[in-house]
Amino acid sequence: MTFVKLAAAAALAVSATTATAGGLAPEVVEAPVVVVDAPAPTSSLAGLIVPAILLALIFVAATAEDDSMSD
Repeated sequence: MTFVKLAAAAALAVSATTATAGGLAPEVVEAPVVVVDAPAPTSSLAGLIVPAILLALIFVAATAEDDSMSD
C-alpha cells in the first residue's frame, strides 16, 4: 500500500510541475477596442445638379439644328 501512495504522490508532483513548466509569464494586457461610428452621409445637391446639367447639354445637342449640311 505504501508503494501505491508513493506512486500517487509522484504522479501528483509530476502533474503539478508540468502545469508551470514554462514559468510564469507576465500578463499580456491588450488595449480596449474602440468602435467609432461613421457620420451619416449628408445630402448634397451636387449629386443631382451635375447629371441634370449633362442631360440638358445632351438634349440641347440632340435637338439643335445642324446647319453644316444645308445650302
